Amino acid sequence: MSQLFLIAWRNLVQHGKRTLLLGGAIAGVTTLLVFLLCLSSGVHATMLESATTLMTGHINVAGFYKVTAGQSAPLVTQYQKLESIVRKTLTDIDYISARGRGWARLVSETSSMQVAIGGIDIDKEPGFHRVIKLQSGKLDDLNQPNTVLIFAEQAKKLDVKVGDSLILSTLTPRGVNNTLDVRVVAIAADMGILSAWNIFIPTAALNQLYQLNPDTTGALQVYLKDMKRIPQDMELLRKALSAEGYPIMDPESKPFWQKTESVNREDWTGQKLDLTTWDDEISFFHWTTSAVDGLTYILTMVLLIIIAIGIMNSIWIAIRERTREIGTLRAIGMQRRRVLAMFVIEAFSLGLFSTVVGCAIGLLLSSALNAAHIPVPEMARFFLMSNTLKFTVEMNRVFGGMAVIVGSTTLIAILPSTHAARLKPITAMQHIG
Repeated sequence: MSQLFLIAWRNLVQHGKRTLLLGGAIAGVTTLLVFLLCLSSGVHATMLESATTLMTGHINVAGFYKVTAGQSAPLVTQYQKLESIVRKTLTDIDYISARGRGWARLVSETSSMQVAIGGIDIDKEPGFHRVIKLQSGKLDDLNQPNTVLIFAEQAKKLDVKVGDSLILSTLTPRGVNNTLDVRVVAIAADMGILSAWNIFIPTAALNQLYQLNPDTTGALQVYLKDMKRIPQDMELLRKALSAEGYPIMDPESKPFWQKTESVNREDWTGQKLDLTTWDDEISFFHWTTSAVDGLTYILTMVLLIIIAIGIMNSIWIAIRERTREIGTLRAIGMQRRRVLAMFVIEAFSLGLFSTVVGCAIGLLLSSALNAAHIPVPEMARFFLMSNTLKFTVEMNRVFGGMAVIVGSTTLIAILPSTHAARLKPITAMQHIG
C-alpha cells in the first residue's frame, strides 16, 4: 500500500500544473465551506447567547393563570415552592432566574412604543453582566426602585438618555388600566431583533405595575451547566412536578405569547404550568439559521459538482497519458484492484492535502474577520442579532465538511479508475498517446 501512495504522490508532482489547478479549486471550495460553517456557527451562538439572556432560560418553568375560563395571564404563583422543587430535582443547575413577563406601552415626552417587559432581580442575573454591553449608565442601578434598562435604538426613538423619566401603561390581569413612572438608569447596545422590543425593570416594579403578589412571577428560567442534558432534565422536571400535583400543559414548540389565544379557549381556571426549552421560546427565529445553513449547503453542492467534473476530466486525461504505463504494470503482474487503488489513492491524496490547506486558510480568515469586529448593515443586525459579524469554530462541523469533500473527491475517482483497471495489458501497451 505504501508503494501505491508513493506512486500517487510522484504522479501528482510530475503533473504539477494540473495538480496545482485542481488542488487549488478543491482548497478554494474547502475555504468557502469552512468560512460559511464558522459564520453559521456564529449565528447559532449569537442567537443562543442573545435569547437566553433577554427572554428565555435553557429550561423554562412557566405557565398561565386563569381567573375565568376565557381570560389568562402568563403568571406562575408561589414560585418559591416551585424553585425549591426544581433545585431538588436537577443536579446540574448553574443558576435560576425568576423573570417577570409583561407587555405595555412605554411613553416619553416625545414618542411611545409597545414593549415586552422583563422583571428581573439584577443581583441574581450573572448572564446579564456577561452579555449586556452598556453604552451609558450602570447595570447595577437596576436594583433601585422604579428603574428601567432600555436599548440604544429605543432610546433614540424615545429621545431619552440616562436619568430621564418614562411612563409604562398597561392593562392588569384584573382588567384595570395602570401606569408606572420609571427612570432610565442604563442604555445597552442593541442585540438585534430581540432587543427591538425588550426592556427590563426590577421585579418589584413589575409587580407594582401589574398589581401582583410578591410570590408571583412570569417564569423560572433555569440555566444549566451542560445544555446537552436539557431533554433528560425536562423529563425529570415533568415527572417531579406531576408528582407534586401540578397540572402541566402538553408540550408545544411555541413561545408563550403565541399560546395565549389557545389557552383562553380552554375550559379551566386556576394555575397550569408550561415547561419549555430555549429552542421552543425562539422557534420563530429558526428561519435565520436555516437560511444560513441552506446557503452553505447549496453553495457547497454547486462547487462540489464543478470539482467533480474537474477531477473526472483530470483522471481521464491521466489515464489516456499513462495508458502504456498501465499496460506495463498489468503485464508485470499488478492486479486490477491495485491499478484501481492507485488512481483512487491519487485522488484521495490530492483531496486530503487540498482540504487541509483550504481548512487552514478558512480558519485563519474566519479568525481574522472575527477579531476585526466587522460591522453589519442595520437591516442585517435585526436578523443576525448582533452589531458585528461573529464567527465561531466548531471543529466537529469543520472536520465533517472536510470529510465530505475528501470523500466526494475519492468517490468521483472510482469510475475513471475502474475503466483504467479494466484495460487489457496488450491493448494498453500498444496504445499510442
